[in-house]
Amino acid sequence: MIRLFFTILALAIGNASYAFDKQPPNVVLIFVDDMGYGDLGCFGSKTIRTPNLDRLAEQGRKFTSFMVASPVCTPSRAALMTGCYPKRVGMHQHVLFPNSKKGLHPTEHTIADHLKAQGYATACFGKWHLGHHPEVLPTAQGFDTYFGIPYSNDMNYPDNNDRPPGGPEGMDALWSDPESALTKWKTPLFENEQIVELPVDQRTITRRCTQKAIDFVTANRQKPFFVYLPYSMPHIPLYVPDDVRDPDPKHAYTNTVEHIDTEIGRLLDALDQMDLAQNTLVIFASDNGPWLPFKHHGGSAGPLRDGKGTTFEGGQRVPCVIRGPGIPAGTVCHELTGTMDVLPTLATLIHAPLPSGLKIDGLDASDLWLGATTQSPREEFVYYAAQGTVEGLRQGKWKLLVKMPAKQESPQPELLLFDLESDVGERNNEAAAHPELVTRLRARLEELDAEITQNARTPWMKP
Repeated sequence: MIRLFFTILALAIGNASYAFDKQPPNVVLIFVDDMGYGDLGCFGSKTIRTPNLDRLAEQGRKFTSFMVASPVCTPSRAALMTGCYPKRVGMHQHVLFPNSKKGLHPTEHTIADHLKAQGYATACFGKWHLGHHPEVLPTAQGFDTYFGIPYSNDMNYPDNNDRPPGGPEGMDALWSDPESALTKWKTPLFENEQIVELPVDQRTITRRCTQKAIDFVTANRQKPFFVYLPYSMPHIPLYVPDDVRDPDPKHAYTNTVEHIDTEIGRLLDALDQMDLAQNTLVIFASDNGPWLPFKHHGGSAGPLRDGKGTTFEGGQRVPCVIRGPGIPAGTVCHELTGTMDVLPTLATLIHAPLPSGLKIDGLDASDLWLGATTQSPREEFVYYAAQGTVEGLRQGKWKLLVKMPAKQESPQPELLLFDLESDVGERNNEAAAHPELVTRLRARLEELDAEITQNARTPWMKP
């Protein structure tokens, strides 16, 4: 046993030193839209084939308790980019629309800002959703170049009017009519600050963003690069290229996720062919859980409860795989971590400390990524609801939710306490059995939210 311990310790130290002895690693950050915890083969799916993401998991590290800071798009993306709870940067109140006058403030320090300052070439190819005005597009947030849609693919330029019918039946009709990508929608495609296609052909957007990423990597392979690849799929409406389309609407979601996996495979193959894989961190995650009301146009949360828009685990615990220099291959991490930890972790891995005085909520999880520790630096996680109200706290294995009733005549909140180690599906409310724990967690939740509220920064607002 002693010999085994020192062998494991040596491997952990070796992993850490490998990451630090090389030149700064390239970074590819893939962020899909509305993919559920149970939608990948490596996370238990029996119906969706994801060989490329499964390969990424085999070559890297799978994180089973990886959290996003909101169950909806805009605030989740704000947290990823800044390492902050969305409320701290004023981006917590649901999602932005084509008529919104708000955006992530360009003075915020993003992942792209940090890596660009270290000499990285930086690019964003995909869905931004942190403001569509020129002052807050990716090119104002640390990215050298941008190609993608500025908000969700079910939104219309310029005022979000004239959208086709929704629901599963509406999505069936759109899937059965591939030309609807051009005839039923007015979602714009941006290149840097200009609209270059209106409407964007959503059938090919996943493939085109992948190709842009491959081209960017090819052009910048002699220097460190950061590619942020936030695919707009599998957010509804679902579209794939005609040459891979399954005409059956019941297979729409599966078809779309498998197409995403194929495109990710093209990018991984390109990294291999250019001999870049060994020094490139590839991070894969989803922005929130699956949109369950859309049935076969939405995904699966696997063993988790509920999905997008909720603070149950299915809304905010997402699939995550990380591969790269020093990341132990074929390993699984069950420790609590999440998107807010990406910025400070990358800062450590590239030997570039964050600016002094920068207040963020993310924690340096580099030792956890590298397998040098079995304990996460993150002991707590605050759950904010889709509209930005504080709703829960996880501390260790315990999770408290304080849910206000929908009807105002019932002012008392519902208190839900779950042991996530034994009840990841959140089926057994243990609040009545642990009243002192509920009181303590609720007080801590209020304390954490009060600090964030008091020190919150303002978003950018159009004059």
